[in-house]
Amino acid sequence: MLSLNQDFPSRLTERRVYGFVVRSNWVLLAVAVLCAGFFAKGPFFWGVLAGGLLVTVNFTLLARTLKNALDPDKLSGYSGVLAKYYIRFTVSGLIIIALLASRAVDPVGLIIGLSVVVASIVFAVFYMLLPPSFRKAE
Repeated sequence: MLSLNQDFPSRLTERRVYGFVVRSNWVLLAVAVLCAGFFAKGPFFWGVLAGGLLVTVNFTLLARTLKNALDPDKLSGYSGVLAKYYIRFTVSGLIIIALLASRAVDPVGLIIGLSVVVASIVFAVFYMLLPPSFRKAE
């Protein structure tokens, strides 16, 4: 069974995990967009690009909201975090509906683009589970 090493918290802080996920988001988005541009044109390409940008911006805004909410100097409260989350969720839903209704994007391409952050988080989990000897020097 896989388990985290005992010294995990001291070696890989939350900031480093966040940085890894953010960098992975942009790398995966670039790879997905390049592949979509090379293998498929038009709505599929725009779907991958739009979905990837939408989810990456949402992830960044969510991280900023949580960082501010957990900062002792700026405690905004639980309701403020939820309000921002639901506003962002609603706006994202409306953007997705508008993109699909206008047929500007291919639904499969949009789903692939929207999966960028999930894939980045999965990669981060696998990276954290690797023994230190397999990771690059930290």
